[in-house]
Amino acid sequence: MTEKKLAIVTGGTRGIGLDISKALIAEGYQVAALYAGNDAAAKAFKDETGHAAYKVDVTDLDACIATVEKAIKKFGAPAVLVNNAGITRDGMLHKMGADQWSDVITTNLSSCFNMCRAVMTAMRDAGFGRIINISSINGQKGQLGQTNYAAAKAGMLGFTKSLALESARKGITVNAICPGYIKTDMTASMDAAVLDSIVKQIPQGRMGAPSEIAAIVAFLASEKAAFITGATISANGGQYMI
Repeated sequence: MTEKKLAIVTGGTRGIGLDISKALIAEGYQVAALYAGNDAAAKAFKDETGHAAYKVDVTDLDACIATVEKAIKKFGAPAVLVNNAGITRDGMLHKMGADQWSDVITTNLSSCFNMCRAVMTAMRDAGFGRIINISSINGQKGQLGQTNYAAAKAGMLGFTKSLALESARKGITVNAICPGYIKTDMTASMDAAVLDSIVKQIPQGRMGAPSEIAAIVAFLASEKAAFITGATISANGGQYMI
């Protein structure tokens, strides 16, 4: 790339998002990493990379629009948006509270609408964009105790395909990645016995690395992936194949 273009990454200062931010920085992008509340991680990201981090509630449309406008004013039109922000509030449905449902749906799925709505006009005006939505293996196959999470992540796949159809003639590609079980703080918090049983179901016999997901993002953001849109890429070590 001859000049730095803006890439926005939600949940971009920790876990998979941090590796995605770093991968895009390595490709020459100016990254604006959005985060929810971990100021220490955001400071560490800024100190290490010199790139921007913005604290924003991605469930709030107005806040997303204001943050994107701030980034655009400083760095120019967004070339890439990665919707990576996500949470879990696991529980069996017959015991799940309404807040457990709504928190996950709004953070994991509604945030995709909010962020895409915030960047879409600028991308359409520029005639270029790369939107990459980080879904999950559990949005493809379901998971015990995750009706909320699986519903949100499955919803991202339908969202991706529909927005890809709307945006194709405007030079904007929209794709989804479905990671399997990746070594992050989220999986580290799982019960060890449960996690061990899951790893035994992975044909490769291991969990994935955040850098492996980040590499797919970097590819989908590149000109090499210009003819790929509306696609779902599974990266799960062979655990689930469709």
